[in-house]
Amino acid sequence: MAVPKRKTSRMKRGFRRSTDALKQPTYVEDKDSGELRRPHHVDLKTGMYRGRQIIAPKDDA
Repeated sequence: MAVPKRKTSRMKRGFRRSTDALKQPTYVEDKDSGELRRPHHVDLKTGMYRGRQIIAPKDDA
């Protein structure tokens, strides 16, 4: 069984745990529609991604 040679300091432990905190998801305003969307994701209302039509636009029916 592997056993650590030295005790992990509070600083190193904190560095490791710094990514465990829950962060709010980021949103950006779409240039064309003005709607909020996730970065690097397809805009589901218009179906556009990086200026190209990727999927069919969602109908508001």
